[in-house]
Amino acid sequence: MIRYFLCATLFYATLLCATLFAPSLLTPVALGETHQPGSGRQIVLVAGETAKVDVVGHHDYLAGCKCLEVLLNQTAGVNSVRVSEGWPSDEAVLDEADAVVFYTDGGGKQAFLSSSQRVAKMQSLVDAGVGIVMIHQAVDFPDDFADQGRSWIGGVYEKGKSGRGHWPSNHVNFPIHPITRGTVPWQINDGWLNGIQFVDEMKGITPIVWSGKEYAGSRAGLDADIVCWAYERPGGGRSFSFTGLDAHSAWSLPGMRQLVVNGVLWSAGVEVPPQGASNKIEQDDLEQMQTPREPKKPKA
Repeated sequence: MIRYFLCATLFYATLLCATLFAPSLLTPVALGETHQPGSGRQIVLVAGETAKVDVVGHHDYLAGCKCLEVLLNQTAGVNSVRVSEGWPSDEAVLDEADAVVFYTDGGGKQAFLSSSQRVAKMQSLVDAGVGIVMIHQAVDFPDDFADQGRSWIGGVYEKGKSGRGHWPSNHVNFPIHPITRGTVPWQINDGWLNGIQFVDEMKGITPIVWSGKEYAGSRAGLDADIVCWAYERPGGGRSFSFTGLDAHSAWSLPGMRQLVVNGVLWSAGVEVPPQGASNKIEQDDLEQMQTPREPKKPKA
């Protein structure tokens, strides 16, 4: 009996000390901190509406989010949740998110700008340090929301100030950053948005990829040619933006795929491995993800 009493006393004394002197063992890890793979991260993938009439693979936001779902879940401890039609039917899914990815149309067509309530919800996510990712036209903000969007992601496309179009570019080397780990060169003729209007003095911005009609593939491109960037928000939290991926076929490029997956994970606070995050996918699977389309009628 005495031996039992002594053991029990020692056990509870040890537990009390652990509580008093090592509170971090009992406290959840704060948003915005870096986590090793396997520590548990939830990423919400929001696909904009995919038009029924178009060329197969063009602006196929749903297929792109299906692809990202497969790629991100290859990292241990990461759980991605896919949402269609531009906004979750149950906003509660956003409350559990460590990062939210928007792959949508722009110019005010973003569902997150369609009501004051949704804009307020976005602002609350930013204020809470949730990672924000914008892909392709999602970075195109109307004038009324340009300043707020800039505070979310560091830079936005503004009509009359920025540029857009299709042209070939060769991406041969990349700055040293967790997002570029394991990224190999790629070449593509993509639809880009550039001439991005950034925050003052580009504070918190790290350019990642450049592309322009005169761009030759150098790491040291012009600011006007920046098409992908990371942003460490002054109030806490990370944002990642990539303005390419006009067509679903771009996901077949290992270098581009690596960089985008790394960027999404980085925004969620996941420590990207030195060799880059796993992002394997078969070409047949990519093609099967595409949304069936009715072909556009030729103009009379």
